[in-house]
Amino acid sequence: MDRVTDEALPDALPEYAERVLAVAETIPPGRVMTYGDVAEWLGEGGPRQVGRVMALYGGAVPWWRVVRADGVLLPGHELRALAHYRDEGTPLREAGRAAGGHVPRIAMTRARWDGVTDGTGGAADGATGGVRRDT
Repeated sequence: MDRVTDEALPDALPEYAERVLAVAETIPPGRVMTYGDVAEWLGEGGPRQVGRVMALYGGAVPWWRVVRADGVLLPGHELRALAHYRDEGTPLREAGRAAGGHVPRIAMTRARWDGVTDGTGGAADGATGGVRRDT
């Protein structure tokens, strides 16, 4: 029997995309990971590859929890994301007066999830890896 490839099943997700989406689903409400964090967690790809997966396939997972490293909300989706952040209690930084539209940013130092702890100091369910922090 021939090996089935992603090209043979047009509705099948590429394996890398499945792994990225699985990480997005594990991020707890009120927490975020950057595109680079997700790539580091997986040990493959980079921020651009993760961003591409999220752009193409992320609608079925909590896409608002995978963010830019600077905390800026996803352009074109700011209001939808902001509603999710407020519902989940995600830490936000209010926008300064110079910011166009006065849309807040994510408070990355408080909202960023390391992929291991659940926010209470314990390991998150199913946590098997983590994002390294050199600080």
